[in-house]
Amino acid sequence: MASKVSSSSIFQSLKRYIKKPWEITGPCADPEYRSALPKATEYRVRCPATTLQKPIVPTSDPETVFDIKYYARDQRRNRPPIRRTILKKADVEKMMKEKTFDVNDFPKVYLTAKVEEDDNAIGGGYQK
Repeated sequence: MASKVSSSSIFQSLKRYIKKPWEITGPCADPEYRSALPKATEYRVRCPATTLQKPIVPTSDPETVFDIKYYARDQRRNRPPIRRTILKKADVEKMMKEKTFDVNDFPKVYLTAKVEEDDNAIGGGYQK
């Protein structure tokens, strides 16, 4: 056990005199140099979640207080439910018999003139 103690004390004494290569020359060798890495005790003194002051929550009428809940403000879910009806084949046939179609119910035909082909076109309209 004495050899362990003596070897560690020798190592500690040598550590004082032997420097790392970057501490011999360069910016780290300057006596005014401070390491940019903070120590563990300096890094985060207090937790970010801890508050320095107790929050002051204003109180007023419950109707005028803004509701922070998402689902209360979500307009997509605020719609009335969609009414769905299932039609049987007999119902559709009955509706089709009752319905009469008029010419004005359909869109107008956009092409009313007849297209005339030129029979004298050589090579389908391309000249050779």
